[in-house]
Amino acid sequence: MKIPTELIPKCPVCGKPMTMNLRCDNSFVQDEGWYEAHSRYERFIRNNANSRVLFLELGVGANTPVIIKYPFWQMTKVNSKATYACINYGEAFCPAEISEQSICINEDIGKVIAELK
Repeated sequence: MKIPTELIPKCPVCGKPMTMNLRCDNSFVQDEGWYEAHSRYERFIRNNANSRVLFLELGVGANTPVIIKYPFWQMTKVNSKATYACINYGEAFCPAEISEQSICINEDIGKVIAELK
């Protein structure tokens, strides 16, 4: 389960190995494109606050739950038409307050998607 070093993408500027864009150090990219996407997301949430909506969480762990997991739980709690769905092997759970509006699947995402096909 290791990736050969030569397959790891390199930064075109400095040549260092590329990493995922995570809020774990000072390398997180929050540029103009990020802000535009954030504005579109906020507009969608605002425009659909009382609509039937599915908050689909795929593989969100404990690294940054305040970005996706906790907001999804809160928005589900305040919208009786919302459904929270989580597919996450080993971490599929929700608060008791939204359990009637939730679908938690404790399974590998790839396997679940393959079965849906």
